[in-house]
Amino acid sequence: MSNKKSNKNKADMLDDNLVSKVEPKSAPIATGAEVSLKEYSKSAPYAFNNKNYKLLLIGLAINVFGFILMIGGGAEDPNEFHAETLFSTVRITISPMFIVLGYAVIMYAIMKKPKPVDK
Repeated sequence: MSNKKSNKNKADMLDDNLVSKVEPKSAPIATGAEVSLKEYSKSAPYAFNNKNYKLLLIGLAINVFGFILMIGGGAEDPNEFHAETLFSTVRITISPMFIVLGYAVIMYAIMKKPKPVDK
């Protein structure tokens, strides 16, 4: 029974040690009381900047354009069938290329690391 109590006390001591442990901040400490934005941006490499947002919007526009090219081709009358409009090269080949290109640009915009700003 005393063995269980000693194990419990050791576990409590480990928990207290983990709780009281202080982790250092990830942002670098400047010489003054404030941290400059330049130093902080180096420690946050996945932040978006204006170029990332522009690339993201361009990729979205390319994607929407590809889906717009895919629209249409249906006949007004259900008894009619127009294979040349339904299976056109634009709908079958070109628009999927635009859609894949749009997703590639969006992925590049998300993954692109912004360059650090120099003084």
